[in-house]
Formats: sequence, C-alpha cells, structure tokens
Amino acid sequence: MRKGEDNSKLQQAIKIYKALGEPTRLKIAGLLVNEANLCCSDVGIRLESIAGSTLSHHLKQLTDCGLLSTYKEGIYIYYSLDRELIRKYAPYVMA
Repeated sequence: MRKGEDNSKLQQAIKIYKALGEPTRLKIAGLLVNEANLCCSDVGIRLESIAGSTLSHHLKQLTDCGLLSTYKEGIYIYYSLDRELIRKYAPYVMA
C-alpha cells in the first residue's frame, strides 16, 4: 500500500470518528442499523425532541464522512447506513 493510500484511509477514519463522537449522530447510526431507508422526518420521530435543522446537519455530517448513503424519492431523501464502514470503524454500533 502506498503512503497516499494510507493517508487517505487515515483521513476517512478521522472523519468517521469525529462524526460518531457526537451523541446524536451515534444514535442516528444505531437507529439505522435496525431500520434502513429512513427519511429525515422518520429519524426525527424516532429520536424525539430534535429540531429539523439540527437533524439535517447531523445527517449531512454522517453522509459526508461516508457512513450514510442516500436516495431521493419524490420530495423525500432516504438514508441508509454503510454497514461495511460501520463494521470496520465502529463495530460497537452494530452490537
């Protein structure tokens, strides 16, 4: 493995750990372990008492680091957890 590849993997790990270091984002990841393809409002209902703009910010952080994938259906964006990445970097979430 080349030095650049090692650095890229290190940067990805740092982004993932920073994202999961926030309790709400860790809860979102745990929620998506059990329920795939949830839209923002579904996640908000399950987490309770979190503002929509705050929730959108957390979902963006998780998406930006690669932990969540998205697809759009109509006006809704659905989120799913990248199980391979979560197993690699944070297997605790899968437990």
